Amino acid sequence: MTSVFHSGLLKDISLLLNDADNFDTIIQVGEHENIREFRVHSLILRARSYYFKCAFATEWITKKDNMIMFNKPNITPIVFDMILKYIYTGELDLTNYQSEIILRLLVASDELLIEELFNHVQDYLIEKRTTWVNNNFILVLHSVYKLASCEKLRNYCYTYICNDPKQFFTSKKFLSLDKDIFYSLLERDDLLVEEILIWDCLIKWGIEQTPGLRSENSDRSRWNNENYEELMKTLYKFIPLIRFVDISPTDYFDKVRPYKGCIPNYIYEEIEEFYIKGTLPTEHTTLSPRVGNSHIISKIIKPEVISNIVKYINIKSTYNFDLIYRGNQDGIKTNLFRNKCKLHLQILVLVKCKNSQKIFGGYTPVGFYNTQSKGYISSKDSFIFSFDKDDNMQLSHVTIYNMAIYNFENFGFNFGGGALSMKNCNLNVNNVNTYKYNMNFGYGTYIIEEIEAFKLVLKPKLNKI
Repeated sequence: MTSVFHSGLLKDISLLLNDADNFDTIIQVGEHENIREFRVHSLILRARSYYFKCAFATEWITKKDNMIMFNKPNITPIVFDMILKYIYTGELDLTNYQSEIILRLLVASDELLIEELFNHVQDYLIEKRTTWVNNNFILVLHSVYKLASCEKLRNYCYTYICNDPKQFFTSKKFLSLDKDIFYSLLERDDLLVEEILIWDCLIKWGIEQTPGLRSENSDRSRWNNENYEELMKTLYKFIPLIRFVDISPTDYFDKVRPYKGCIPNYIYEEIEEFYIKGTLPTEHTTLSPRVGNSHIISKIIKPEVISNIVKYINIKSTYNFDLIYRGNQDGIKTNLFRNKCKLHLQILVLVKCKNSQKIFGGYTPVGFYNTQSKGYISSKDSFIFSFDKDDNMQLSHVTIYNMAIYNFENFGFNFGGGALSMKNCNLNVNNVNTYKYNMNFGYGTYIIEEIEAFKLVLKPKLNKI
């Protein structure tokens, strides 16, 4: 039996951190008035960081008086001191450090390829410094946007912004937002804010980013054609991300039309025709409505998750989701569901189960019942789905179109003859060949805790302006 003496080993190695002797490397960090030298042991840094393993390779090092000399001006002394404590002792207490310093530690640990420390710091910011991150998301995004490994923190910021965009768009630092970050936000379908506000903010941001305009020339009444052309250069790739069909005729006339000089002609002609004739654009401005404009109010799924479902609904129009059935208010029984959902319309079903962390659901463009006869109802666009506790979506499209929906009175609903079906308070999920197999879907029998059904309602065409 092997005896383990890790604690003693760790204690002895940690003593080297403050040992004035036997070091072989001097690392200078910081810049200007904030510079400090650290005397360290290259062997330990090589063992604990792949970055230093490469940087201290024989062909790369610079020596002076037989001492390795290394500079890291982009890392501050206080952050590098934290990194060395972790490297030598395997311990680091972040409690008394300012949140901005911890953010710098995150960036530095990513650069130095210290994965364990990086993952810990990222989780710490999200879980322990939530309020600070929420109040400083522009600083956080600018710090981590280009770090591929920082997806978790980046997505946290995006989700927070999408759930409360007005706070983001009205913040003083919004106008300095990096163009790539702004673009990635405008691409999202889950911005829960009116489209006209997004347009207003895009114009304000564009003016601030355009030389010759900015705060000293923000009065549009003083602009010439050259000013509009310069603004169009700034906004050229952003304007196609605006969902113009979700802007009212009044707002279009008062707030969009005055800036037609900075809208590319190929887009302006389409949206002008839309507002004059009420015909939907067909080529350049056909993005799906944002979830904030689809108005689905669910007690089962989060608003930001809805966009993952909406993008698979194959319809090029603007629409709402109207609640037609909710189990906890209407009763969770087969006949009660059927009575509320006797519609030959597009219907979305969501199900939360007591004995699972998964959320299940399905979409049918043809409804669940054919009043003429029992049996199967055909559909090419039906699909079923599930979400796990981290909101990862597993999708399963119908594969046998003429067996998409099974209409039988024993079931509240039945996708594909048993792929996903409700029978009173039970939800049955099975692997049947009518829907595409997905091993992560979550098969079995579940007890329904809550169930919702929504009908998809197209918004009326606009009147001429």
